[in-house]
Amino acid sequence: MGKKVAKMGGAARARGVSSQRMYHVMMLPGMLFVLIFCYIPMFGVVMAFQDYVPAKGILGSKFVGLKNFSYMFSLPDVSRIFVNTLVIAIGKIILGTLMAIVFAILLNEIRCKLFKKTVQTIVYLPHFLSWVVLAAVVVNMVNLDGPLNQLLELVGLGKINFLGSNVWFRPMIIATDVWKEFGYNSIVYLAAITAIDPGLHEAAAMDGATWWKRVWHVTLPGMLPIILLMAAMNLTSILSAGFDQIYNLYSPMVYQTGDVLDTYVYRMGLISRQYSFSTAVGLLRSVVGMILMLTANGLAGRFTDRKIF
Repeated sequence: MGKKVAKMGGAARARGVSSQRMYHVMMLPGMLFVLIFCYIPMFGVVMAFQDYVPAKGILGSKFVGLKNFSYMFSLPDVSRIFVNTLVIAIGKIILGTLMAIVFAILLNEIRCKLFKKTVQTIVYLPHFLSWVVLAAVVVNMVNLDGPLNQLLELVGLGKINFLGSNVWFRPMIIATDVWKEFGYNSIVYLAAITAIDPGLHEAAAMDGATWWKRVWHVTLPGMLPIILLMAAMNLTSILSAGFDQIYNLYSPMVYQTGDVLDTYVYRMGLISRQYSFSTAVGLLRSVVGMILMLTANGLAGRFTDRKIF
């Protein structure tokens, strides 16, 4: 009897594998793409432990151990770059999350479907445009002769060199990124709002709760699991302050407050040709990012009962 059951179980598993074979074949191109462009290049991290010379190649270059890492921590620029990265990334996460939540709550209150869809389209559009395109728009808007400075002069304030001031560059980077992404990020929060039982709002309204109290005591608690999950997911990108945005907007005048890890690795590796040193910086960033990702996964499972992976 046991052998018969085992045979039946084996046959069922075989049928299951056979029925899923086409799905495996469909996944194969994507897996090959990941293998070729993500996993095979990881062999290059060995350059972080070498004095890499392109003419000698990876196998012929001298092994120097942790020399590149000790050199990295001895540079005053590195601590400044880490601070810039954290300030810009945390500012984007906090302000972007708040704006997305507020926008989702307000958008949910609109009853005219035509107006609602029009607003959604206008606000979502910047997300789908590259920073190569949007950088030109931002430059024209905030330069010394742009509309923003003309408005500042009109109200009696002086012109501000947003792209050349170490005081204003970080806020400008954070504000423009939030403008680009908050509409698209609000989709998740809007879905969370629509999943809240309407009966809770009706009961609160019958008890005399105002709109603000209903938002505070019904809407936000209903959104809290999604907010915590998204915050945990954003934690994994805290060392990625947005290379494409900053690279298209910054200049040597704002390296002091605008240079982040990604742009620093680019300049050291591809422009200054310090391949081993830039690889060491990039490897450190990846290790810290992996630790943050695992931490975020644990926090998501603990506070929301939904892990990222």
